[in-house]
Formats: sequence, C-alpha cells, structure tokens
Amino acid sequence: MTAMKVGELTKRTGLTVRTLHHYDEIGLLAPAERTSSGHRLYGETELRRLQEIVSLKSVGLPLKEIKEYLLRDEASLDRVLELQVERINQQIAGRKRLLALIQGLRQRLRSPKGVSLEELTRTIEVTMKYEKYYTPEQLGQLEEHAGEVGEERIQAVQQEWTELFAAYQAAMEEGCDPASDEVQDLARKSAALIQEFTGGDEAIAASLGNMYKTEGGEGISSSHGMDTSPDLWEYMGKAGAVLRGDS
Repeated sequence: MTAMKVGELTKRTGLTVRTLHHYDEIGLLAPAERTSSGHRLYGETELRRLQEIVSLKSVGLPLKEIKEYLLRDEASLDRVLELQVERINQQIAGRKRLLALIQGLRQRLRSPKGVSLEELTRTIEVTMKYEKYYTPEQLGQLEEHAGEVGEERIQAVQQEWTELFAAYQAAMEEGCDPASDEVQDLARKSAALIQEFTGGDEAIAASLGNMYKTEGGEGISSSHGMDTSPDLWEYMGKAGAVLRGDS
C-alpha cells in the first residue's frame, strides 16, 4: 500500500487535518514518516490504528481512554470492531423497543377503546426526556438491560417505587428524621433500585441524576404515573445524603 499524504487521507475519510494533527500532538496517532517538505505520510499500520480510534470514539470513549486502551496487549483492530458491533447492536435493540412501543400505540389507536390523550402525552414526554439526557449508547445499554430483566420485573420495580414513595410520604408527615433508622431503610431500598436501573454504570447514574435535577423528581415520577411533590423529593434527598455520608 502506498503511503497517503494527510490531504488525501482527510479527503477519503472525512476527518480534518486539524484532527489528525491533534492525534499526532497527543501521541495517539503519529504519521509513518514525513517528506522532506514536512508533509505527514500515513501507511497501512497508521490506517488500521485510525480505524481503531474512530471505532472506539463511536462507542463513547474519550481520547485519553482510547490511548490507554490501545496500549493494552489485548487491543487489536478485530477486538475494537467487535466492541463497535456490540454497541451498534445495543442501539438497534433500543430502536426495536421504541418501534414496538409505537406499533403498540398504533394498534390501540385502531381499537374501539383507542388511546387516551394522557397515554399519548406521557409516552411522548418520557421519550423526549430520555433522549435529552442519555446518549444513544446509554439508551442502548438501558434497553439491553431492560430486555434482560424482563417486563415482569420492570412492572414489579414500578410497584416498589410506588410503595416507597407512599412510605416516604408517611414518614415525612409523621415528622420522622431523615437520619432515622426507618427512613434510612427506605433510602437503602431506593439506592438499590437505582443501582439495579443503572446496572452500576456511573455515567448512566450521572445522566439520571442530571435529568432529575433539571426536570424535578415530581415531574419525572408523574410521567410514570406516580404522584409526588417537591417537598417529598427534598425529604428523600436529605435521606439519600445521610446514606451517602454527604451530611
């Protein structure tokens, strides 16, 4: 294979000269050699590494982590492409689940009973909020996890949250201290459900926290058919802070 100059490489791949220069500067992708006039040249080895970089970026890894990953002994183009295939399959699974949701709505629209405005707006609201706060990769992970646990467990978790909200509400109305054993037991159960939802993924947990912080817990719970209040979420937040040792 004849080595390519940077201009030809950018034209063929859609990458910019600035991007390739940056990769060189941070030690991620160096050219094979330079011409006497200073032009960077890229050969087959460099193109294989560039494919690895592009694939790893597509699954959400930052450049620093990509560099660290490519230093490992097990790193190879085949393994990197395998990771990309896995992530694409997750995204496909997520889209299939959304497709199933839409098809279900279409079927109910055609039925004598039809679909209520509340059901339609709730579906739209949930979809928009999730796409706003989660990356496509995270949505793929969540959908894959949902497929693994099954619809029965998902319904059971929703019921558990409904019962937890009621227990928190009763404790708040009784004036229980958020640091009390009773409320801390509720906080531990809440944390366990959140852990189950996120699968222990810190990035997904951060996105979830950002969504609740921005939209308000009462708004999110309402979109899932559970009525709560700002006061209740403040009370729950205090209990969670005690559990984490933040207060």
